[in-house]
Amino acid sequence: EEEEEEEEEEEEGVRITPQLLKASTGEFALDSILLLRLRGRRIAHLGCLGDCANLEWLDLSGNCIAQLGPLASLKSLAVLNLARNRVASLEPLGSCQNLQSLNVAGNRVSSLRQLRCLTGLRRLESLRLRDPLARLANPLCVTSPAYRLALADMFPGLKAIDGQRLSGRGSDLYQLCRDLDSSLGRGDGDGEGTEAPRPAQPWVEEGFWEPRPPRRSSIAEEAYRQFGEALRECRELSRRADDTIAQAERALGGRHDPNSFVF
Repeated sequence: EEEEEEEEEEEEGVRITPQLLKASTGEFALDSILLLRLRGRRIAHLGCLGDCANLEWLDLSGNCIAQLGPLASLKSLAVLNLARNRVASLEPLGSCQNLQSLNVAGNRVSSLRQLRCLTGLRRLESLRLRDPLARLANPLCVTSPAYRLALADMFPGLKAIDGQRLSGRGSDLYQLCRDLDSSLGRGDGDGEGTEAPRPAQPWVEEGFWEPRPPRRSSIAEEAYRQFGEALRECRELSRRADDTIAQAERALGGRHDPNSFVF
């Protein structure tokens, strides 16, 4: 009965149309849409969403979506939020080569096999199957408690699983502590037949602690340049105004005042 009700709801659910997209974004051309948020719209069919060829950021959370077919053509998509939907097959996402962050918490992914289609996504850094704060998960999270370890093996490039960081300085420090523990453990024994101590190696790369120059984006650089030009123009206008006022004062100082009388 539940499956029949869901099928009826999908049939009655909202379909994404060009009119809906234009009304939501204000864009007249679908390929001009870069960011799209359609959260909680009772959407069941992605319709013409695949025509948004340049879409980079997409939030479809809190809908009734089960089929992701149209997303296969979104080659520029980098961030995708599908939390709280009815997705079981992620196959179409295997074509989203630019995908970096994927949230499918609260869907119907039940096995690791359903995630193998994503192993070709070389830029994928963040994958979320479970969100404890929102009380969202997938069947896989319950049936396979060690799924995170399996995901880390399947996706060596991942930096975060379920919002927990896997790589970066934090994990580098953890690895460093493990290396130190193992090296200290080698010294146990009576001292006979042990290896000669190896020369000490630096814990971090040379220059690690040196302050790095601040990075500026091209937008910030352009803003600084335009501000500098405006400041120079203001100074030039101020100088010209001072010259004009001085000339006017000299000219007025040499004129005879008809209202003055000499006694």
